[in-house]
Amino acid sequence: MVAVAALTANRFVSPTRGLPSDGGNTLGVALTDAAIGQTAPVVTLGTAPAEASAAIAEGALVEVGADGRIETLDAGVAVGRALQEATGAGHVIEVMLIPN
Repeated sequence: MVAVAALTANRFVSPTRGLPSDGGNTLGVALTDAAIGQTAPVVTLGTAPAEASAAIAEGALVEVGADGRIETLDAGVAVGRALQEATGAGHVIEVMLIPN
């Protein structure tokens, strides 16, 4: 996928190939960093490593923040289920992706 915004590995990407809106829909998770115009592989189905913005319990549904990191589902769109516990911000965990 060609990035329209700077992307960071292990963070979610929007359907428009940039950063997602807070609690919004996503396309998948970037596997590598990419500058604008560069290509990045994006996982769209199955499981993917995702960076947490705070602690998340194993099994919790997650949504995305505006920076592409995951957080426990609140009022947004469920984009995945945590397959591991995240102990805090910056922790990368495996997430089962939920198409949205």
